[in-house]
Amino acid sequence: MVDVVSVGTDVLADAVAEQAAGVERVDWRPPVPGTEDDLATVALDPLRPGANEQALAAMLAVQARLVDVRPAGEVLGLEPGRFLHAGPPIAWEQASGPLRGALMGAAALEGLVEDPEDAAERFARGDFTLEPCHHHASVGPMAGVVSPSMWMWVLEDPASGRRTHCTLNEGLGKVLRYGAYSPEVIERLRWMNDVLGPWLRVGVTQSEPVDVTGILTQMLQMGDEAHNRNRAGTLMLLRDLMPAMIRAEGDQSDQADLAEVVRFVGANDHFFLNLAMPACKLALDAARDIEGSTMVVAMARNGTEFGIQTAGTGEEWFTGPAQVADGLFLGDYGPEDANPDIGDSAITETAGLGGFAMATAPAIVRLVGGTVPDALATTRRMREITLGENPRWSIPVLDFDGTPSGIDVARVCRTGILPQINTGMAGAVAGVGQVGAGLVTPPAEIFPAALAALAARTRARVR
Repeated sequence: MVDVVSVGTDVLADAVAEQAAGVERVDWRPPVPGTEDDLATVALDPLRPGANEQALAAMLAVQARLVDVRPAGEVLGLEPGRFLHAGPPIAWEQASGPLRGALMGAAALEGLVEDPEDAAERFARGDFTLEPCHHHASVGPMAGVVSPSMWMWVLEDPASGRRTHCTLNEGLGKVLRYGAYSPEVIERLRWMNDVLGPWLRVGVTQSEPVDVTGILTQMLQMGDEAHNRNRAGTLMLLRDLMPAMIRAEGDQSDQADLAEVVRFVGANDHFFLNLAMPACKLALDAARDIEGSTMVVAMARNGTEFGIQTAGTGEEWFTGPAQVADGLFLGDYGPEDANPDIGDSAITETAGLGGFAMATAPAIVRLVGGTVPDALATTRRMREITLGENPRWSIPVLDFDGTPSGIDVARVCRTGILPQINTGMAGAVAGVGQVGAGLVTPPAEIFPAALAALAARTRARVR
């Protein structure tokens, strides 16, 4: 029996298979056009192998622990009129509908305007400042808006003392992070500031630090992928925090508040997402500023642009137009109602979760579309563009292999395979809220742009 290896087109492979010969099909594609010289330069960089090994090891070594919950004004020094947002930097003039809606609602929450609609003119006038969450050791889902009074999780790596932060999750539907700002949205946020945040702080500060990395390890073996499915993670978090909260409860009003806190968290399957995200950022930030490394350390979207950062290019963003996700829609909504991709939550995929771990959460296809075989194939395909795997985050159905981790710009350009992200979809018009969920990839051009910058640094260094 003759075995044949077929590379590229299936015509030859099909012909051989029809003659009962063994065929090994290799899914080879030519490099992204225009990247050949930069790929050759980076491939010959003597620093690259060691730098990528260092970056991946640094990311995998981080242990994220939940150590506090406090208002953003305290932990980040945010002052009235300063707002953080998801994705790379953006001005009000370029901001999408959901980002504008979230900013307007946050301005009303802070008492800077009486009516959220009145905030638009003040943002346009430059009365308020906008800065990316990523520039403040933070991440935010969807619009990712952070204002001073919002309570934030505080995660810490005990080995280095570095910290990252994220706001509390509001739930799904008409919520601020999807751009909604109706009175009930603002009322819920005020309850979160007045009741939810303080109660969570009791649970966090009067317990041993919660091992968020450990919960991620467990939840991946329980059907979560830590981006759009966080059900097991949320319940494990409640398990860890509730004893201290119950011990601290006082009069009947406290008891009623605590009951509402437990109900709110337990009914919100996405609640743990806002801990998974800063845990991933904490890990990836450990890999920053490693000369010669081609590993991606951030993927983020502001609803207008999609940006990435790499370990070897510092704080520079490489951006392109954000894409509209392909997926399932709520009610009568359709693709024409959806805003392009938005949010810092792609930090989960950057670390090897979310779309990269879909094989461990096949039920996710009921939310984002596709089939169970698609989910398995996606995780396998992501191995083609990553530097290694995370042994902590194993996938039972793939014989407990670790999730693909450490996106490599060079491998993306060499294969043409783009990172797979599963995501929620916000309505394009400010105030609408969520319209669906689906699958999306970054704009292809941002990886060659990052590769060109890495190649330029290599050429300057080896001259």
